[in-house]
Amino acid sequence: MTIETIDTRQTIPLIGFSEKDKPSSDIINTCVHCGLCLSSCPTYRETGLEMSSPRGRIYLMKAVDEGRIGLDSEVFQEQMSQCLNCRACEAVCPSGVQYGAILEASRAQIEQAKERELIPTAPVSPEPRLEPRPLWQQGLRGVVFGALFKHMGLFRAFSGSMLLYQKSGAQWVARKSGLLKLMGLAETEQMLPPIATQFTVPQGQIYRAEGTRRYTVALLSGCIMSTAFANVHAATIRVLQKNGCDVILPPDQGCCGALHTHGGDLDGGRELARTNITAFAHLGVDAIIVNAAGCGSTLKEYGHLLHDDHEWHGPAEAFAHKIKDVHEFLAGIELNKAELKPLAVTVTYQEPCHLAHAQLISAQPRSLLNAIPGLQLKEMHESALCCGSAGVYNITQPEMAGRLGERKVDNALATGATVIATANPGCALQLAGELRRRGEDVKVRYIVELLDASYRSAGV
Repeated sequence: MTIETIDTRQTIPLIGFSEKDKPSSDIINTCVHCGLCLSSCPTYRETGLEMSSPRGRIYLMKAVDEGRIGLDSEVFQEQMSQCLNCRACEAVCPSGVQYGAILEASRAQIEQAKERELIPTAPVSPEPRLEPRPLWQQGLRGVVFGALFKHMGLFRAFSGSMLLYQKSGAQWVARKSGLLKLMGLAETEQMLPPIATQFTVPQGQIYRAEGTRRYTVALLSGCIMSTAFANVHAATIRVLQKNGCDVILPPDQGCCGALHTHGGDLDGGRELARTNITAFAHLGVDAIIVNAAGCGSTLKEYGHLLHDDHEWHGPAEAFAHKIKDVHEFLAGIELNKAELKPLAVTVTYQEPCHLAHAQLISAQPRSLLNAIPGLQLKEMHESALCCGSAGVYNITQPEMAGRLGERKVDNALATGATVIATANPGCALQLAGELRRRGEDVKVRYIVELLDASYRSAGV
């Protein structure tokens, strides 16, 4: 076999990292390439390819950092996109590599280059050059990231239109007519969750504790959690009230910015971070409660997101210090077990990546499930392996997302459980979609919904 070599000497300068949001060379060089991350990486587990592992992707980042390849490298762009950013590698890394930070920065570099339309005039290059984003993609990205997720009024209006689409019969017609398939939207539309009929609109409400008040907390309403999953907010508030909490929903809060930061729009994430820091400032609460894993991990990292902003870095760190995942909070206080009533159900727990890996919260959700009388918890194989949702990953990488979703549901069904418990909207949508595709009569429920059902002696 003859191995051809490529002359890497170029007449065209490579597109390297710019100084704005540059991936940290110190973090990149912290990786000692030991390979302990490989078995924890979902894409490596699926493909067996070195480049599809954290170690391989860090090697690519290092190559761009050192000027050996450019941002326009096809494999670099492909691998930065294929990564789920599940952070499983961080949880097992003996060197403490902050992989999520350099991945998000690398994606930001690609987005910056596309926005600047870095296309050389010379015709020859050993690597594909970065193409500018098509106008329709620029428009869609602008609407979704620049408008819907930044303005909760618009987001709720959009969610209201989706509710009308579902309740009016238009969804049934669109699915039966084959129109969605013709437009190439069938699989994406299948992931649309049932929209709650009553949204959670924070207007400074205070929900008083039942009995003696022990804590005062605030609740992040967020975007999709306040619309499609507003019922989960209602359950969360009731559970917190049962545990002696006054619950405040401060006005003017918004999306946490997770989709922006994970997708390379760090400036958009910073804008939303400042909005939320302002909304929750001066409340004097014991904790700011979050019931969505992806939101919680992003909120806890506001200090890093704003580390170069001298005005906002201090407030961001103080804000992040107050953030508590709802399971973390409930497991850390004296839980009201006296009012928990039997719930005869068999449950398996699917661990959201940004809860188990990014926040290192794994035992607490299980302790809450085990506190419910009559509930039988059956552990699934690979409970902490990513389900393939990862924000909008199941839209941008549907094939890999589908494979991981099938793998996760296979493991869940093998337990014989009738309920899959989770703690993140993306996971809930991914699991429910795969179960629906298979025609399985297995429910997906948030842990706080199960606690709420136990307190209320209600069904699941």
